[in-house]
Amino acid sequence: MTGQDGSGSILHRVNSPDDLKALSPAECDALAGEVRQFLVEAVSKTGGHLGSNLGAVELTIALHRVFSSPEDLLIFDTGHQAYVHKILTGRRDGFDRLRQEGGLSGYPNRKESPHDLVENSHASTALSWAHGAAAARRMREEGEDNHVVAVVGDGALTGGMAYEALNNLGHASERVLVVLNDNGRSYAPTVSKLSGSLTQLRLDPRYVQFRERVRSKLREIPRPVGPVAYTSIHGLTSALREIVEPHVFFEALGIRYTGPLDGHDISQLEQALRRAASWPGPIVLHVLTRKGKGYAPAEADDIACLHDLKVQPPLEEKGQSLGKRASDEGALRPVGQRGESYTDSFAKAIIEEAEKDPALVAVTAAMPGPTGLLSFKEHFPARFFDVGIAEQHAMTAAAGMAAGGLHPVVCIYSTFLSRCFDQWNLDVGLHRQRVVVVADRAGVTGDDGPSHHGLYDMVQALSIPGCALFCPSEPQEVGPLLQEALSHDGPALLRYPKTLSEGPLGEPGEARGPRVLLQGEGELVLVGIGKLARAALEAGELLAREGYRPSVIDPRVIRPPDEGLLSRLASARLVVTAEDGLAHGGAGAYLLEQVAGRAAARGLAGPRGVVLGVPADYFTQAKPDAILSRLGLDAKGIASSAREAARRFGVRAGERVDHGAAVNAGGSSSFSGTSIESDGSHRGALARREQ
Repeated sequence: MTGQDGSGSILHRVNSPDDLKALSPAECDALAGEVRQFLVEAVSKTGGHLGSNLGAVELTIALHRVFSSPEDLLIFDTGHQAYVHKILTGRRDGFDRLRQEGGLSGYPNRKESPHDLVENSHASTALSWAHGAAAARRMREEGEDNHVVAVVGDGALTGGMAYEALNNLGHASERVLVVLNDNGRSYAPTVSKLSGSLTQLRLDPRYVQFRERVRSKLREIPRPVGPVAYTSIHGLTSALREIVEPHVFFEALGIRYTGPLDGHDISQLEQALRRAASWPGPIVLHVLTRKGKGYAPAEADDIACLHDLKVQPPLEEKGQSLGKRASDEGALRPVGQRGESYTDSFAKAIIEEAEKDPALVAVTAAMPGPTGLLSFKEHFPARFFDVGIAEQHAMTAAAGMAAGGLHPVVCIYSTFLSRCFDQWNLDVGLHRQRVVVVADRAGVTGDDGPSHHGLYDMVQALSIPGCALFCPSEPQEVGPLLQEALSHDGPALLRYPKTLSEGPLGEPGEARGPRVLLQGEGELVLVGIGKLARAALEAGELLAREGYRPSVIDPRVIRPPDEGLLSRLASARLVVTAEDGLAHGGAGAYLLEQVAGRAAARGLAGPRGVVLGVPADYFTQAKPDAILSRLGLDAKGIASSAREAARRFGVRAGERVDHGAAVNAGGSSSFSGTSIESDGSHRGALARREQ
């Protein structure tokens, strides 16, 4: 790239897709190199999805040269492969704030550009979007000359929803071009029979090369022999294609298939895209790309091809140097040490439990590395199941495993649990199967934006009858609570964030019991759930300096609730709970409902209750601590809410209270429900027990 600001580069001249169309083929090839350099430099500073975008450079350039976005709809699945699309649609200058608060989203975003239609980054959805968009255009008789293009890659075709959409596209004969960006991977190598067949074509393209060489030679033969020979060889190659599985699979669904071809040859891509675009019905164009292409560290990373490059904290701090797996022996930090992740702690704990229980198996949906299962896979390969991007199947298959006497642990990001809630509820819950769900990245996650926050897992678990809920407040609690989850006679959820440990929070509690982090007088109790136990403790210390005598409790187990905890809370005057999940229907509301029942059984009025949690809203990318602070879920915010409630309900600083008199001076003896309030600025959501 020439010049400090790149002013002498081809990339600097490309500010919209129209600028691409004036470039020569040689300039397009040079542009691809400049885009790769730009991506490496930008993402190395901000973090983000590097490998998948390095592999999609030429493909995206070709797409924008052939089609006219936004009149032609380009839908990326998954959305993390759309960085090049953002660069070519006028957002290059925003990459210095990629995935930062107030900056560019790491996924397509409708607020950023009219070139983005779909901003949900969860995989396997684009084909359904494309089907619907094409049907709308056809029925409204609009855009007959325009196209709907779904770019499906990074393993998205392993998701069940994609197959449902393919079936309907073929049945309806909707005019949709599906570009299958086949890099043989999702986060890690893709798992599926179809992807295996595609891989065989990747490894042995001799059929395609032979066919094209023969056709080229036959076209050179003079008439009348040439056309006859060409027709004959065309019939022969068509017959041969019938034995190639991808062709048979797609065309059995009523979808034309063409390919595979080199996804890094812009001229060849353009020619193929124009031909495919002329097809009057649904068609799949299969292109072969290399994830991480052009950047040596990404190409050397055998596991993820630098799929998701993290810059804070540095990879070395987490034992993940370039080309090295996080699960390599000796890479994980000792339990309880500052800088340890919950995932690291789980990775150790599940191996320890598997060594004791030969029936324990691990199930994941295309996320073995991020969920900490690579080491498990190495130790117990026959007991490891990666089902691809198919969370629904993972959950129901786990139910079947449990019914057959195995003890499955299903490891999924919290945000993806919503995709399989029906199976969790009816296949696991209704059948009382002993399936442990481990929800990684729970709570407010930050950089990846609204589609990746894990805010619903506790609400979902608590709506499943008999599902136990375990919330470790720090990494050293993951192991003991995993043991408890595995011993529960029914479904269980163990959830934790991706936050690194700030060091031990307190002495470990009994495996089943809550921990008292700060011993107070009992009239004011702060309950910090999961990660927010630390913030609750800091809030309690702030209040103590003002003369209040708060108790701070880390419940650790939400359901089944600890009877001692409920009794203690029932005798309090004010209970404030804090959680990094949805406030409405969440853990705090559940605990207060249980407390009200215990208080009523003892003839007590019970405490006033305030639930602090996340309101029902969508939160754009920012650092987790910044989001929590704005929601009033940091130490200052929790202390402020507790102080306000204490004044409102008559709990005064420096006042020693007689517990019996205090609780009987409260409001009604029944728990009358909750009301969620928010001032609209995301200061927090309060669920308040009415008087």
